Amino acid sequence: MARALRLLTHLMGWSCVAIGLFHVALGNAATPGLGSAGATVDSWGRFMGACFAGYGLAWLWAARQRPIPARAVRWLTGVFFLGGVGRLLSLATHGRPHDFQIALTVLELGLPPLLFVLADAEERAARRNADPVPADH
Repeated sequence: MARALRLLTHLMGWSCVAIGLFHVALGNAATPGLGSAGATVDSWGRFMGACFAGYGLAWLWAARQRPIPARAVRWLTGVFFLGGVGRLLSLATHGRPHDFQIALTVLELGLPPLLFVLADAEERAARRNADPVPADH
C-alpha cells in the first residue's frame, strides 16, 4: 500500500504540473469544447493553470517526504474532490459539458476514496518499522 501511495502522489504531482503548464501555454485551446471564449476566459484559464501547476508542486512536495504525510495527502485529496463537486454543480446548473469534462469528473470523484484509504500507508509502515522487536522473538 505504501508503494501505491508513493506512485499515486508522484503521478498526481507530475500530472497536475503538466496540465497546469499546458493551460498556461495554450489558454483557451487547452480545454476541449471551450472554443473561442474570448480574452477574459483565456486570462482566467491561464491563471488557473498556474494555480493547478502549483497544486501539482504541493503533491510533489508531499511525495518527497519520508514518510509521505497523511495529513497533506488528505488535504490535497480533499481539494481534488472539491473540484469534482464543482463539476457536478456546473452539470446541475448549466447542463452537460464536453465528454472530456465528464471523464475528469468521474476521476475527481472516484480517485479520492482510494487516496484517503492509502493516505497513511507510509506512516503506518514507518511506525511498524520503528517498533522494537520483542527480545523473545
